[in-house]
Amino acid sequence: MTVFVVDSVPQRLRGMLARYCLEVRAGLYVGKIDARMREKLWEHVEHHVAKSGAAVLLWRENSEQGFAMRALGDDRRMPVFRDGLWMIDEVLG
Repeated sequence: MTVFVVDSVPQRLRGMLARYCLEVRAGLYVGKIDARMREKLWEHVEHHVAKSGAAVLLWRENSEQGFAMRALGDDRRMPVFRDGLWMIDEVLG
């Protein structure tokens, strides 16, 4: 399973994600896609979030927690990989 969470992104990107995933709530997309498609969609997310907004990507992975993640954009809560585990670090402004 793959999960995309986007915030303050253009409608064009939201439409692209909705083609391959189910929009469960506003900005929350869930789907069963392969690694190649996940990477292609993340490239689109990176392109659009570079201008404004924020995004998080989570996917199933054979690890201690069972998932991996990426994040980008302006958000005070960013994932950090420490000692083999994903944690959320709050960035103080």
